[in-house]
Amino acid sequence: MTRTMTGRFAAFFYLAATLLILGSVSASAQEPEQSSVRVIHELKHDVSAPLAELDRMTPAQPHRFSPRLLKILPTGPASNAPEYAVPDVALQQVVLPPVAANLGLNIDGLGQGQYGFNVELAPPDTNGAVGATQYVQWVNAQFAVFDKVTGALVAGPTDGSTLWTGFGGGCETNNDGDPIVQYDKMANRWILTQFSISTLPYTECVAVSTTSDATGTYNRYAFSFDTDLPDYPKLGVWPDAYYMSFNLFVNSTFIGADACALDRNAMLAGNTSTIICLQQTSSVASLLPSDMDGTIPPSAGEPAFFMNFGKNVIQLWSFHVDFTTPANSTFTGPTVLPVATFTARCFRSCVVQPGTTQRLDALGDRPMYRLAYRQFPNGVESLVFNHSISTGVRWYEVRNPNSTPTVFQQGTFGPDSTTRWMGSIAMDQSSDMALGYSVSSSSVYPSIYFTGRVAADTPGSMEGEQPIFNGSGSQTGGVSRWGDYSAMTVDPVDDCTFWYTQEYIQSNGNFNWNTRISNFIFPNCGNGADGATAALSATKLTFPKTLIGQTTYLIVTLTNTGTATLNLSNVATTGDFAVQPNGCGTEVLAGNNCPITVGFTPTAKNSRTGILQLTDNAADNPQRVTLTGTGMSIALSPTALNFGLVPVGQTSAPQLVTISNVSNASVNLTGFSIGSIPADYTVANNTNNTCGRSLAAGTNCSLNVYFNPSKKGTRNGKLNVGNNGGGTASATLTGIGQ
Repeated sequence: MTRTMTGRFAAFFYLAATLLILGSVSASAQEPEQSSVRVIHELKHDVSAPLAELDRMTPAQPHRFSPRLLKILPTGPASNAPEYAVPDVALQQVVLPPVAANLGLNIDGLGQGQYGFNVELAPPDTNGAVGATQYVQWVNAQFAVFDKVTGALVAGPTDGSTLWTGFGGGCETNNDGDPIVQYDKMANRWILTQFSISTLPYTECVAVSTTSDATGTYNRYAFSFDTDLPDYPKLGVWPDAYYMSFNLFVNSTFIGADACALDRNAMLAGNTSTIICLQQTSSVASLLPSDMDGTIPPSAGEPAFFMNFGKNVIQLWSFHVDFTTPANSTFTGPTVLPVATFTARCFRSCVVQPGTTQRLDALGDRPMYRLAYRQFPNGVESLVFNHSISTGVRWYEVRNPNSTPTVFQQGTFGPDSTTRWMGSIAMDQSSDMALGYSVSSSSVYPSIYFTGRVAADTPGSMEGEQPIFNGSGSQTGGVSRWGDYSAMTVDPVDDCTFWYTQEYIQSNGNFNWNTRISNFIFPNCGNGADGATAALSATKLTFPKTLIGQTTYLIVTLTNTGTATLNLSNVATTGDFAVQPNGCGTEVLAGNNCPITVGFTPTAKNSRTGILQLTDNAADNPQRVTLTGTGMSIALSPTALNFGLVPVGQTSAPQLVTISNVSNASVNLTGFSIGSIPADYTVANNTNNTCGRSLAAGTNCSLNVYFNPSKKGTRNGKLNVGNNGGGTASATLTGIGQ
């Protein structure tokens, strides 16, 4: 279910609808040994009766008079007042046209008054997945099955614990939530999970369907975590295992994230199964496991990936599991990838609503479900995920996670002051992305919106947002809990249709939330290649050091190695780079090639990066070239000095060199030296040198250089001006000794 931060704590709190109690985290906890392999054997497994029969076998549960508020514990200090402390250079500045995706099915999910459902828990932990013919939604603490074509209710609402009727133990007697529902696209099976924490031992309950029909029978399992509370479970489907992450608590103290692998092959077959976990220290929290989308699985033996974020970084781990010899299992990392600076949104009570002082939780301390993985026909592997920051929803695409991971693109979507949070993101077969989320402000009731992008859009940008459903009330009565997550999934049949589920409020109140289930598709998804193939002469261009405001050029050649015309719909760049000119036009005939000239005009000192992106009708559309260069603050004039003929042993007249700071910040001058033949050239002493230790922005200084040849013939040298403005500035020196 959604345990908004790390999970719903062991004891549920029974309270009146107007009361909210938030717990605190104890500071004293023993940290376990990191990366020690722990094997969790099942308590039991069996095969269930069909879901319809389980429903008939289960007595109706009475509606409780006091709703339950699901307690959430943070994994670290919990802020409730985010400050706009740092600039967000990834914040999207350009407002693009409305998202091109076409909204299709848009129906009510489980919520107050829908399908006989009564809200007993808050928050809903809204979650769902799409399968071959059905959509399954699970909220705290019931699930339902819908026909994915008509939206008609097929089964439910059903208590989560009903799935374990006749199984025994906490999985049957407790209906504690924190659910995840997934669809295994490789096996066409459903995976439904929730935990049991009202009684000991704390247990993770897992059910894997025996067919693609969610109303059929299930292989049921229970795994004991003893007295370690496995909070905020998240599930990813991978070829060799079902990977899960938990935030573990002992006596309400966070002891670290647990990265776990469930024996997928055994559970699909209904055989005895184990979980292999590698416990992390309390410095690691809220991991997301990679979850495969699409039809191309990762390479045989490729590890699963886990990610989270830290201060201005995202972090990547690799999990290799060995169920035969568990001690050989490894959890390696993190690979730390710097990203644009950000201020995380609050954990508790910071999202404003209309007409009330009650604010909503944002869970800004953790990444939002899912970590969606996809491999494309050209071998490119991508991971996408998001989290909530003070300026909007920050999202990332990471490529090459199994070799040299890179942040391929990143962006913050926050076109105005309205709060956007609790997002979920995924990618279709054509590299289109969809991002769904909650919105709220002092004038906008909590509502459901989505945005997205197509491959042709400028990297790091999303198109204009569109509403899925507008709320008409605020959550009041002291209840701040919201979320704790939502779900964006991709249809396994067409690999194009996005399905999203999220909560909203119909009218002011508490314990009266509703949810929505919707789908949408980008019109050009699935349009394959026409026989055109795009080949680039380079995948990376490294520009020479360039003065701020000046431009250097490099050329990349595009060749159509296919049998049909390559149609170029867009050629774009990011950062301090620009196409000038595009020698290819809008089409390249089969077998032809053309040049694309890229200019680098740095706007600041030091390393500058960008991307050249070609959007076309080739199968691996879009093609991208990484662009790098260095911006320099210090300019020398002239850049070449010729002293002519000077007798050996004599000194020439001085030649003046002007040193200019072309940047908008002060630069430290760290020294002047002569390279090549230093004995033949001299820099003036301080009496003839107006340059000090620093040079203010937009100013210049000067120094004299002398030629005093030690031998006859041409004598070459180089004047080097050391500085912290992007690199040493140089001028060539030439003279002839006679």
